[in-house]
Amino acid sequence: MVIGLLEILIAFLFFLVFQGFLHHKKTRRHLATNWPVLGMLPGLLVNLPRIYDCITEVLEAAGMTYHFKGPWLSRTDILLTADPANIQYVLSSNFVNYHKGLEFQEIFEFLGDGIFNVDSELWEDMRNSSHAMFSHQEFQKFSVSTTLSKLKQGLVPILESAVEENIIVDLQDLFQRFLFDTTSILMTGYDPKCLSIERPKVEFGEAVDGVADGSFYRHAKPVFLWKLQNWLGVGVEKKMTRGIVVFDQFLEKIISARREELKSHRTHHDSVGEAMDVLTYYMTVDTTKYKHLKPSNDKFLRDVILNFLIAGRDTVSSALTWFFWLLSKNPEAMTKIRQEINNKMPKFDPTDLDKLVYLRGAVCESLRLYPPVPFNHKSPTKPDVLPSGHRVDEDMKIVISTYAVGRMRSVWGDDAEDFRPERWISDSGKSKEESSYKFLAFNAGPRSCLGKKLTFLQMKTVAVEIIRNYDIKVIEGHKIQPVPSVLLRMQHGLKVTVTKI
Repeated sequence: MVIGLLEILIAFLFFLVFQGFLHHKKTRRHLATNWPVLGMLPGLLVNLPRIYDCITEVLEAAGMTYHFKGPWLSRTDILLTADPANIQYVLSSNFVNYHKGLEFQEIFEFLGDGIFNVDSELWEDMRNSSHAMFSHQEFQKFSVSTTLSKLKQGLVPILESAVEENIIVDLQDLFQRFLFDTTSILMTGYDPKCLSIERPKVEFGEAVDGVADGSFYRHAKPVFLWKLQNWLGVGVEKKMTRGIVVFDQFLEKIISARREELKSHRTHHDSVGEAMDVLTYYMTVDTTKYKHLKPSNDKFLRDVILNFLIAGRDTVSSALTWFFWLLSKNPEAMTKIRQEINNKMPKFDPTDLDKLVYLRGAVCESLRLYPPVPFNHKSPTKPDVLPSGHRVDEDMKIVISTYAVGRMRSVWGDDAEDFRPERWISDSGKSKEESSYKFLAFNAGPRSCLGKKLTFLQMKTVAVEIIRNYDIKVIEGHKIQPVPSVLLRMQHGLKVTVTKI
């Protein structure tokens, strides 16, 4: 009881100090000041509305690596880096020393034992089994047919309605609905039908926003403080708790129904078949081959599917939102893409998407500047020295700023902040690749994203359908501001008008 009251008192004192700092230091634009007791946390709080750009500026000035010092005894010391040499070392060369770790699993507790949250042998089984699924030709066909069907029957009718009624639509909301429906079908076989003219409330989407925002703040808050807030059920921690309940209820019904369906049909799958969703695959997975997977455990299935649902819905919808905003700011790029589509792909054929070199360059450029996951968190298992010379110990978090890497002039040149699709095209006119340690939208090393091919396929498919048929204009005066979160979404959505070409 005494300890609990002491924690509340300390939290209240932190609050008072922060409020005073915010009142008197509103113009402060950097993290450099290391305050007594509070460390650099006040500078972080002041810069929250522009935290991604602030970190980019700090890293550019500091030579791409910077030691952020949190409050005393708070376990929030962070080594921020955007140095490709450090990134390669952490994500690949010395991969065995840099796990997700227990602290990561605490921060992202809502992910459970899914692929993004686990280490060691369970992760290896998850990685290998999911790779077998996603790379299978039949699953890729299933993905194409699902995307096209939802595009034609869901997204296009809404855009046509916006044209006819001359109304403003929120593209971010539409893309989130589109990706939730398609991802849910691919992952569970269930279509939540969120993408409709009526646009029903999407509880799952609100839950994702809540846990994503809460996870972001857990990185900066003293551990005792966010745990106290969680216990009291206040602030962003309250949203996190509610979000987890939504996830559990949503997936419990789907998993239960699928189990009954498989029992009644006595269905067994020895390999990936046509139109098999991921849930069915993991319910019938070969446990002699993947010994650490638990197809009979509903909690395990919940964790597996939730990880993939969030990855599929929120990363691709974020990427599409920023992509179309960038095109609205760069009409010459939009014109080039439209001309390329008309010349090289007069009729839609998925096999022709690779011919659209300039479109791919524009997608890559968008992902470079606005990666859906703006940072990556690692923890060393033992003390180490990075290539940059910075020492790290097992109590320190290493945060790779994916957002900052894409904007480093020392990495991308003086035009690093410019949207220039041409940087992804070779002199011979073919698509050009860049090192995954400088282009981090799909992570790098052993944990590189398994959904890269699927992401490009979905983004290009949606882009072709919209760009060839519609003109998208962001409404005048609409404020574009990213939310401080672990997923890069727009604070106020992307409000646009739609006209037919």
